[in-house]
Amino acid sequence: AVVSTQSTGVVAVRRDTGVKATLANENLAEQLQTLLNNIHDDMYNKALKERDENMAVTSDWEEFCNLLDQKKIIQAPYCGAIPCEDAIKKESARTEVVDDKAPAMGANTLCIPFDQ
Repeated sequence: AVVSTQSTGVVAVRRDTGVKATLANENLAEQLQTLLNNIHDDMYNKALKERDENMAVTSDWEEFCNLLDQKKIIQAPYCGAIPCEDAIKKESARTEVVDDKAPAMGANTLCIPFDQ
């Protein structure tokens, strides 16, 4: 939040939404703490929503490659062996441009979810 001082209080502007709020000098610390907590919660919920909307689960190789072209976060079976990981990366790499923004380098393993 960007804060501008005035004699009777401050004007806070949220960088994530552009919304301005005038906060009185009385209880300013508590008001700012509430504002910062709201900003945190809103940003977290937005990121969580975007992650959930872009996550897909598959065990089909063709669907895996299509989802990868759509820039999805994919949960798929994986044995954990380095040679298997290398094969997935190599075989999912694109030699032709499907979409300018689609990854061409192939899939990367990121992490193993707790809930499977």
